[in-house]
Order: sequence, then structure tokens, then C-alpha cells
Amino acid sequence: MPSVREFPLPDLGEGLTSAEIVRWLVEVGDVIAVDQPVAEVETAKAVVEVPCPYGGVVTARFGEAGTEVPVGAALVTVAVSPPAGGSPAPTDTGSASGSGSGSGSGSGNVLVGYGTSESSSSRRRRVTSPLSAPTTSAAAAPLAAAPVAAGQSTAAQSTAVRAAVAPAPTGRAAVAATPAAQPSGPVAVISPLVRRLAREQGIDLAALTGSGPQGLILRADVDAAITRRARPTAAASPATSPAADDVVVPLKGVARLAAATFTRSRREIPDATCWVDADATALLAARGALNAGSAPQDRIGLLPLLARICTAGLARHPELNSSVVTDQDGTATGVRRHSAVHLGFAAQTERGLAVPVVRDAHLRSTADLAVEMARLTAAARAGRLTPAELTGGTFTLNNYGVFGVDGSTPIINHPEAAMLGVGRIAEKPWVHQGELAVRRVVQLSFSFDHRVCDGATAGAFLRFVADAVESPTTLLRHL
Repeated sequence: MPSVREFPLPDLGEGLTSAEIVRWLVEVGDVIAVDQPVAEVETAKAVVEVPCPYGGVVTARFGEAGTEVPVGAALVTVAVSPPAGGSPAPTDTGSASGSGSGSGSGSGNVLVGYGTSESSSSRRRRVTSPLSAPTTSAAAAPLAAAPVAAGQSTAAQSTAVRAAVAPAPTGRAAVAATPAAQPSGPVAVISPLVRRLAREQGIDLAALTGSGPQGLILRADVDAAITRRARPTAAASPATSPAADDVVVPLKGVARLAAATFTRSRREIPDATCWVDADATALLAARGALNAGSAPQDRIGLLPLLARICTAGLARHPELNSSVVTDQDGTATGVRRHSAVHLGFAAQTERGLAVPVVRDAHLRSTADLAVEMARLTAAARAGRLTPAELTGGTFTLNNYGVFGVDGSTPIINHPEAAMLGVGRIAEKPWVHQGELAVRRVVQLSFSFDHRVCDGATAGAFLRFVADAVESPTTLLRHL
């Protein structure tokens, strides 16, 4: 007979604990195939389609568009037909990570952190959450009265399953329409980072009301409690009181993730910044020579040239291509020097700032870097970057000169240890070969984690970059 499978939201990328439902791609009662996308979710500044590893009839959806769903919480439930000639699979509302779904109904399509290969013996620990309340037995009860005959076609089995299942209503199908009183028990916190932050700041999680789905306590709730505690208890003056026409714009999606990343970087990384002006006239001339006679799609921009300079500089100063290792309390215990340079670069899109990552940038030619950066930029602007293309960076290049500004103090992209910022290239008076001349000058800013190196190393790296900008032929010595 058919069995009900619960498909939880999988881990979509490194360090991500939740995702926001953008839109549903299926309705309750729809028949879906194995690995068919069931929802679009937004996380890590990308919209990702989530495929369900089970084929059958959708019996419930958990959450409407705009709902924040924690990793491991239920996304949909599916009534799955047993394999022809085989015994029915037991009803399982556990995690889809590493669990078999019955022969023939398992998924071969794996996102980060989940899959249904029966060859894997490991099972991901189920995240207990108010969002992942098991489907009520009433939803599965009609299945017992409608066995599916072995040998039926897939279409016939799906029809039989759909006829046997009483679809649950759209939305929080397993939650009553009127929220019940919050039961006593563990505090609704999934993220260990949120728990650690609350512990370090002396915040009682049990006294907080979570703003997440079903009262889930998020990092923003703990940050708000810290802010409230720091404010004076006196009533706000009329000058600071909110006006009747003030508008509060919620931090959602890209803005919320960016705010959390920036806050964590400022809180955890003791960063320092140094900067230098460089004459980029020769670099622009080199770009012109490389692109002479090239087709538009084969031309190399300034960003790939700067990326190539960065990889050469990191080869000379590997301390900066690293990340700090911490214990459970957040205390630094070591520095991990990465053997590969996975270069992130800032790309502005309509949905906000994205940081795609060029894998193994140190092994690529300048032309290859240009092609890959163009591909990732196009994917970012279309909102189709995968989680793998947005995570795992070891160093970031940020060209804020496109906004017409000269300088900045970049915020390091946690957990990386350094970021190079590039301002606009503008004509300025400059002493060149002993004479005053008008040259194309750029300001380079370099932010680094002071735990991985001292100022001498950071200064040496920045000086190397500046020298390569002023005289690109010097790179030949280091390639």
C-alpha cells in the first residue's frame, strides 16, 4: 500500500540554517516524479529549485510564499507507491538525508546534505522543530484502505494513490488554525550559533519570543534583545520617537542574509585596513593590447586582470589565503591555510550584492578567469547561482569603483581572512619619471584579519598588487 514520506528542507549550502520559500511549484494533490522540483527557495543570495527525492502524490505543503523554513523542517509530504512486486515501505517522516525510499523511488539527484541512496548507511540527525511536526495519522489513514496492485503502471499507481489520499489543506498543514499555547520544553532554537551568542551576551532564550515560523528564535531576535538591553530605560524624546508615517522595511532574503554576515564579520574578526594609490595607466594599456582585434565575447576586463594579480600575490603570501579555526566557544585555536585559491568577487544585482566564487582561480589563465567571471556574473544577475557557486571562497576581490567612489574599508567576507577593494580609476596629477603628468590613478584598499598575519605581511601583499598594477610585466617573473 502507499506510504507517506516527509521531505524536509535539505542543507542547501555551507553554514546555511534556513531558506525562504519564494514560490511553490506544485499543489496539494499533484502527482510528481522523482527529483521533480517542488519549490523555489531563496538562500545565500540565490533562488534555488528544490527537487523532491520521492515520486507520488503531494499530500501536504508546509508554509506559504515568504515563510522562513529551517533546514531539516518539513517542506512537503508525498504519498509514495511501493515498488512493483515488493513489500510496501514503512511510513517514515524522518530526514531524507541518506534514507532509502524503497527500491525505484529513491532519488539520484543530491543537493548538499541530503539524498536517498540506499547504499549510504549514515542518517542525518532529525532536527526537532515546531515546523516539522509529523503529519497526523488521519492523513495516512485512508491509505490502508486503498492498496495498489503490483504490476500496475506508474500512472495507474499514482492515480490510485491520489484517489486514496485525502489532501491536507495548503499551508501549515500539520498545524491547527488557531495556534495552541506554547508547550513547556526545549527552547525553539535550531542554530547553535544563536545559542552561543545568547550565552556569551547573557540573554535568556526562554524569555524571548521568536520572530521565526512557529516562534523559532532567530539571530535577529537575540541581536534585538542585546540592543534593547543597551538602550537607556528613559522614554524616547519626541525627536527620536517614531512618526506616524514612518515605514519599517523588514530584512528578508538577501538583505537579511547580508546583515547577518556583516554583523558576524564585525563581531568576530579583528580586522585592519591599509591602502595605497597606484598608477594604473600601464594596466589599462595592457588591457588594450590584450583585446586588440578580439571579438567582444573574448575581451578581457579589468577585474580578471586584478584577479590574476591577486592569485600571484597570494602565492607569495599564503598566510592571507586562510581562515581562523575556532572551538565551540568561538575562541581561536589555529589558522587553516588553504591549498587552493577560491576567489570570490562582488557582483551587484537587482536582488542585492552577490559574491560568486571562482573555483581554483590559481590554476586558471587570465582568459579563463575572464570567461568564468562573466558566466558567474550573468548567473548572479539572473538569480540562478547555485549554493556551491556562492560558498567556499577563501579570498574576495571587491571592485567598488564601479559606483564612482575612490576608497572604502571593506568588510571581510566571513570566514575568509582578507579582501582587496578597488576604487575608481580617475585622471589625477601624478609624478611620472620625475615630471608632473596626468595619469590614471586607482586607490587600493586591503582589509585583513589581524589574527592570521601582522601588518608587515599585509603591507607586502598590497605593495605587490600595486607594483603589478603600475607595471603588469613584472607579473611575468611570478607566473
